[in-house]
Amino acid sequence: MLMALLGSWRVPELRKRILFTAGIIAIYRAGSYLPTPGVQTDALKNFFGSGNNTILSVLNLFSGGALANLSLFALGIMPYITASIILQLMTIAVPALEQLQKEGEAGYKKITQYTRYLTVVLAALQAAGYVFLFHNGSALGASDLLPNLTVGRFLLIVATLTAGTAMLMWLGELVTQRGIGNGMSLLIFASIMTSAGTAVNAWLNGGTLERLSLRSSRSASSSRWSS
Repeated sequence: MLMALLGSWRVPELRKRILFTAGIIAIYRAGSYLPTPGVQTDALKNFFGSGNNTILSVLNLFSGGALANLSLFALGIMPYITASIILQLMTIAVPALEQLQKEGEAGYKKITQYTRYLTVVLAALQAAGYVFLFHNGSALGASDLLPNLTVGRFLLIVATLTAGTAMLMWLGELVTQRGIGNGMSLLIFASIMTSAGTAVNAWLNGGTLERLSLRSSRSASSSRWSS
């Protein structure tokens, strides 16, 4: 496998594609730390660091930790994946979309365009939902995670997160066209791998603590029997 990678690096076209893909992933990771205007991230980081909400922790995993900062790419690429699934299901129920699917390349381009529009709508709705959820901290068993929220700040956060998802969608398509592999899948993989080290470390530490606890229990039991 190593020889195959070295061989591909010697091919100029493949080398350009590899470097282009790496550059897009680097941009994606940088945007995951770029804060959204009007958001104080300290309260969000403390909330996610406590591990109180499993569902939000999973969503944070798929965003590469960007949700914990409510950064530019906090929504990740999931709105696009959801839009793609919805459009695929609708091609079965809607005759017009089914006809487009049978038209070949031209129909595929139209369905892709509809997927982009639906992605923007879903991203805006999801961003608004996150803002309301974090602002109403009682629903999460926490305090207000977005204090001093005004209408203007609400619109700014929603617009920023929606624009971030649209930019991710564009970056993913660029990777598909000019990089290596499927761009959307690579972005999701990059997000998961970002948190893989932390997850493995937590699992190992959790296993160690569990073994220590089990040993302590056995020692205590042995002491009681001896006495």
